[in-house]
Amino acid sequence: MPTDQVCLGRKRPVPSCPNPLFLQWLTELRDSAKEKGLKTQYVYQKAINSLKKYPLPLKNGKEAKILQNFGDGICKILDERLQKHYREHGEGPQFSMEEPRKEEVRKEKGTKKKREYVPQKRSGGYAVLLTLYRHAQMPGSKGFMFRNELQTEAQPLCEKSFTVPDLGSKYTAWSSVSTLIQKDLLVKTHNPARYSLTDQGLALAERLDSEETGMAKEHGEQMSGEEDSRDGPDVVDLTLVEDEEEQEDKERYEAVPLVATGHISESDAAGKSQTLETGRTAMGWHLPPGSYDIVLCVDVIETTGGSSGRKQELVKELQRNCVTFDIRKLNVGDFLWVAREKVTPVPGQLRPPVGKELVLDYIIERKRMDDLCGSIIDGRFREQKFRLKRCGLRKPIYLVEECGSAAAHLSIPESTLQQAIVNTQVVDGFFVKRVQDVKESAAYLTIMTRYLQKLYHNCTLFCHSRELEGDGGDESEQTANLSCSLMAFTEFNYGAIKNKCQTVREVFARQLMQISGVSGDKAAAVLEHYSTVSSLLQAYDRCSSESEKEKLLSSIKYGKLKRNLGPALSRTIYQLYCTRGPLS
Repeated sequence: MPTDQVCLGRKRPVPSCPNPLFLQWLTELRDSAKEKGLKTQYVYQKAINSLKKYPLPLKNGKEAKILQNFGDGICKILDERLQKHYREHGEGPQFSMEEPRKEEVRKEKGTKKKREYVPQKRSGGYAVLLTLYRHAQMPGSKGFMFRNELQTEAQPLCEKSFTVPDLGSKYTAWSSVSTLIQKDLLVKTHNPARYSLTDQGLALAERLDSEETGMAKEHGEQMSGEEDSRDGPDVVDLTLVEDEEEQEDKERYEAVPLVATGHISESDAAGKSQTLETGRTAMGWHLPPGSYDIVLCVDVIETTGGSSGRKQELVKELQRNCVTFDIRKLNVGDFLWVAREKVTPVPGQLRPPVGKELVLDYIIERKRMDDLCGSIIDGRFREQKFRLKRCGLRKPIYLVEECGSAAAHLSIPESTLQQAIVNTQVVDGFFVKRVQDVKESAAYLTIMTRYLQKLYHNCTLFCHSRELEGDGGDESEQTANLSCSLMAFTEFNYGAIKNKCQTVREVFARQLMQISGVSGDKAAAVLEHYSTVSSLLQAYDRCSSESEKEKLLSSIKYGKLKRNLGPALSRTIYQLYCTRGPLS
């Protein structure tokens, strides 16, 4: 009886993914992006995960578009690789040959030229380019602009704020500066940062400026012709705003044609003249009397964290006293006051324009006795006083809450704490206000707010930049007129960042202040003669003897009384920087 032949053997394993070529190419793209540190590696990984879950074979990249995380870009890459694979190997089913033929015809006509990047009209990048270009055309221009100066002058040319993000977004108009730097249109140098145009950026900005000037003239002629034949009230096209917002979203992915369509607003025509006017006197805008409100700014740390009940009590007391205050992040100090410009809502806009803000010369650091004890132990006390002196505000205040007999139970004797408070007032020159509890602190803040409202009631407040005029004026110049020359809040808060990039001079000052007995005044006196460690070491090398090196800094004057630094401290600094072995 014949028996059926039985074929023994192992079945061919079924591949885990029915599209192995696509999987292989996507993996190669992901690994390549990962090596270069590009964020597109995560996009490719998501596409790989979706492809592994799909159980059916795909004929071409166009079919893969039905999968999640597969966009036009990835599908086009897969189609190109698949065509190349078919030409080389001739394997697998051919997919629709009509489409490749069309693409070949397009390639024969000529490769598509990469479009030049041009920022969207009235966007942040557009305003920055125009402002830098117009500033460079002025006689006597320094060829660069500082950040705060650039933001102030570019704001009239931009629809979005350079400092405050839109609702539901973390990006401001200033975020586009990184794109300009990436496209080699802008250069950022020095610290504080200086921004200037490259040759490529200068050429683009010149075209944008000539375009805007031409369109402004055209619009002026058109408006003068339409004034005679205009009937009925003005009609606002609200759909225009939506179109502009959509175009702004596409800005970072595609270039915008140089010739913009649509009409130009009246603010565009006035923007150039306003920018040129403000550019002639850098940071020269002002707030006349009655055009601003005095607002108390409370650091967010004073309202959250720690004993939240006690901190919320401060807020409730201020509300009960009808004090206008604003809670925000302050990089130095706990309380300060700003003069905020009064603004009126603009018809057709969701939110009113952002008002300008100038910082008044008063800043408060608040300390409970237990906090004072902790700050003395960990070194924050000296550092905070030094930063308050250097912040640019002329009248720092220490608000000390004594909290009854709490000082008697701390790790530092009460007499030491009292001595530290006296030193803060006598030696450091701060005004010290003692209060008993949170209610008295709120009462003092209320009185100060009303006092400042009365003090600045009839004052015209002028804006000046620390970057252009130095860290502060001489005490002999602090007259009633100069007290109305104030810093913008954005510049003040940015300049007070604790962990920002530091210069060699600043690092040297911090090193000196770590030495026992070296205060901020003594460190500043040393820096006046030797601004860096290198210059100090060179001075030591020029000395002929060891004793001369030890006494090199002893005759340096410091402080208001112009006392000598002294031989003991001079010897300590010399040993620190010139002793090769361990210090004895």
